[in-house]
Amino acid sequence: MLTRKQQELLLFIHERMKESGVPPSFDEMKDALDLASKSGIHRLITALEERGFIRRLPNRARALEVIKLPDAYVANLHPRRGFSPSVIEGSLGKTQPVVAQKPAPVMADNPFSTNIPVMGRIAAGVPISAIQNNTHDIAVPIEMLGSGDHYALEVKGDSMIDAGILDGDTVIIKNASTASPGDIIVALVDEEEATLKRFRRKGASIALEAANPAYETRIFPPDRVKVQGKLVGLIRRYH
Repeated sequence: MLTRKQQELLLFIHERMKESGVPPSFDEMKDALDLASKSGIHRLITALEERGFIRRLPNRARALEVIKLPDAYVANLHPRRGFSPSVIEGSLGKTQPVVAQKPAPVMADNPFSTNIPVMGRIAAGVPISAIQNNTHDIAVPIEMLGSGDHYALEVKGDSMIDAGILDGDTVIIKNASTASPGDIIVALVDEEEATLKRFRRKGASIALEAANPAYETRIFPPDRVKVQGKLVGLIRRYH
């Protein structure tokens, strides 16, 4: 799943190169997406790369390879043709958001479990988007949940390993818009990128603290961070 901004950036890059072949600068990308700074473009490009939609090419400034486009966009644009990757160096294009079809839910098979939606992937590392469309449902023990609404996210990254949260785990999140210092939360930064971190306060600012010494604590003014939920459980599969 892509966020609206990620999809706009990807399609702008694709359409701009197709139309003119002229690579845009990061400033042009920023202006096209109406973002306040180029750091937002860097985050979006990182998220697209992590999801396999683009690849950065070495030894060329801002050179990107578009690996794929959203399936629904390709189907609407070329119903009988596939997508051929193109090499570009930046860009954006406004488009209507594409709603992907949701797989049939997996139902709980015993009275001690209940189904909750898996809402995509959450970063425990470099922020990526979260709180997406429901991709599927999973059955979890009722005793893990307690009261309130819950959802699940798949973890990508290693910034919370000292809290026992590993890459590939599925975390169970209770819907919440507030948190207490020390809570592990889903934090939405700048309305665009979400990450799983420990919540702290630094004076009037909010600190998002990793549980891995390789990652720095990130400090934000409170208007840039929204709490999307609190960690209440974890599911891990062993292969």
